[in-house]
Amino acid sequence: MKPQQVREMLEQTLADRTLSRGEKTQLTDIFEPLHPDPQLFANFRSIAFELARQTIDAVNGALVIQWLEDVNRLLQPRDAKPMISTISQAFFSPKDDCPREIRSQIAEAKRSIDICVFTITDDRLTSSIIDAHRRGIKIRIISDDEKSEDLGSDTDRFLEAGIPLRLDRSRFHMHHKFAIFDSSILLNGSYNWTRGAAENNEENFVLSGDPRLINAFMDTFESLWEQLGRND
Repeated sequence: MKPQQVREMLEQTLADRTLSRGEKTQLTDIFEPLHPDPQLFANFRSIAFELARQTIDAVNGALVIQWLEDVNRLLQPRDAKPMISTISQAFFSPKDDCPREIRSQIAEAKRSIDICVFTITDDRLTSSIIDAHRRGIKIRIISDDEKSEDLGSDTDRFLEAGIPLRLDRSRFHMHHKFAIFDSSILLNGSYNWTRGAAENNEENFVLSGDPRLINAFMDTFESLWEQLGRND
């Protein structure tokens, strides 16, 4: 695979400022036989960074950075041991102030937040999500269709704010409760984003920076997002 061919492929994936699931699969199939040649992949990463620098501006900066992070993950040597972040914390309600920790993660996000939560009714969290959207953070939300009809559900507020949101359309529940911040921090547990979970229920969530876990949840989110998009 010549550098010019790689450049042309990456330019095509960058055209819409995102690396789709199909494009990831296609690039993985091309790059996989080339491992483990660290110098070759260093050259390919340089091409990706060069394309990002040429394309980035104030309007599409967050999208280009996300594309670059996705491409860079594909160009990591397979035999390299992943660096595990020191982030590893557990929170329990109602003992801990779980909403405060979630709001902190939302406020500290720099580029993107993907939220996949069964039900969201806690106005404190909803306001923080909308504030992040207004400051330019790329936000996507997946939730359950039946719970979106509950009294106090904030799905309409997200849609009115212009935040992309998709609901499942089946007789079963979209029962996940996780979120991914900047593709680098995972929040996952039993905790629904509701006042009841914060103040009454025995609930939990874990924050993790383990890239293996993050990648698994990112893949799940992307798969659901594409699936539910086809149902619109």
